[in-house]
Amino acid sequence: MLDLTYDTPKPKVIAGAKQDWELVIGLEVHAQVASNAKLFSGASTQFGAEPNSNVAFVDAGMPGMLPVINEGCVALAVKTGLGLQAEINLYSAFDRKNYFYPDLPQGYQISQLYHPIVGEGEVLVDMAPGIARKVRIERIHLEQDAGKSIHDMDPHMSFVDLNRTGVALMEIVSRPDIRGPEEAAAYVGKLRQILRYLGTCDGNMQNGNLRADVNVSICQPGAYEKYQETQDFSHLGTRCEIKNMNSMRFIQAAIDVEARRQIAIVEAGGEVVQETRLYDPDKNETRSMRSKEEAHDYRYFPCPDLLPLEIEQDWVDEIKASLPELPDAKRARFMADFGLSEYDASVLTAEVQNAAYFEETAEGVDGKLAANWVINELFGRLKKDDDKDISESPVSPDQLRGIIALISSDAISGKIAKDLFEIVYTEGGDPAKIVEERGMKQVTDTGAIEAAVDEIIANNPDQVAKAKENPKLAGWFVGQVMKATAGKANPKAVNQIVAQKLSG
Repeated sequence: MLDLTYDTPKPKVIAGAKQDWELVIGLEVHAQVASNAKLFSGASTQFGAEPNSNVAFVDAGMPGMLPVINEGCVALAVKTGLGLQAEINLYSAFDRKNYFYPDLPQGYQISQLYHPIVGEGEVLVDMAPGIARKVRIERIHLEQDAGKSIHDMDPHMSFVDLNRTGVALMEIVSRPDIRGPEEAAAYVGKLRQILRYLGTCDGNMQNGNLRADVNVSICQPGAYEKYQETQDFSHLGTRCEIKNMNSMRFIQAAIDVEARRQIAIVEAGGEVVQETRLYDPDKNETRSMRSKEEAHDYRYFPCPDLLPLEIEQDWVDEIKASLPELPDAKRARFMADFGLSEYDASVLTAEVQNAAYFEETAEGVDGKLAANWVINELFGRLKKDDDKDISESPVSPDQLRGIIALISSDAISGKIAKDLFEIVYTEGGDPAKIVEERGMKQVTDTGAIEAAVDEIIANNPDQVAKAKENPKLAGWFVGQVMKATAGKANPKAVNQIVAQKLSG
């Protein structure tokens, strides 16, 4: 396990206010379940399909059509709860959340208010090397997504696409434990990472598969501590919800600007009104969307078309046994098994595909050297090449491992290795064969290296005199020998021979 210190959150204090104010933040993250079919129908969840082509009769709210629960979605929700160390409720039930909007053809959303499938859990948010904060999860419930209203295709009409209607969502609700914009973004990032490791949500924020509603309030110093002691929300300020945030950067900006708006209202003698707001990144402002609804406004009642979910503990245990190694555990293992720094291990485990690539590359070779090549050479080259993903890497783990093995055996130098990497990246091929065929092997013959050193020393008497007065200038001779041998000379041998010759 990682040796972590659990830090007490330092609240964000807004500069420029008349007095100190602290932020209190809670998030409701909507994560699309990684299922090929919807929650209550067999319709496809494919992104980018023609509008209204992924719609079953039940999704469209046709009369007499009854929902049928997708067992796979339930399993993935349970798996998510287990990954977040949360309580799994063996009994849960669905409710109807009633509201009317053009992209909600049934006139209600099937959700879980009273009996969610997952109870309390936690997320460890990495804030600095060795420092983590615990953010408590209140609940995770399953619900169906609504459709999408499109307002920018015609100046006089709006259009509705029901492809997303009925897609399974997990709403992951945190406690108001987050104290600043950076921590909020880090929390969403860590949650996304865990979901991707679990394979329960692809975390694609650009497509709307992971989005957050951010609840922001302000309070005076000491009020949050009173809330922690009593769990009485009256100690906290009135919260406003910022809807549908799908960018880490925008989450931070929206929290900051909303906090400043609330402070300005309160310091001017006004009262913050509880409401739902939208963030406009172009104007960097939040604006009112609607007054904040409470549960009773939606007239929740148990869904009459669905029986309660009663799951067996054996089934939960079976899912738990199938859990993959999660990011924190993998990072700790990389540090222990390969001797990596926490920073390098964190970079390599940030994405599950990156971790798998590194682990395959490091098999049978020096782990630290493998990490260095994956992080600095491969990741750097991929970024330069239109910011490619690791799945698009033209260099396979086998090929990179081959390059590292050639370095470790002194067959090639570090400089030659970089040239070899570029050849493999652009042309492909077996690294060992390329070295043989193109004469790239490192010169380890000390006789040949000594002859090159002697020649350079003989041709540069003035430089020799300077180097004898100042030994640091010996590096000039090393550079000349490497240049004369086209970088093939063993650098360690060159340094030793140059030092011997100049001290003689």
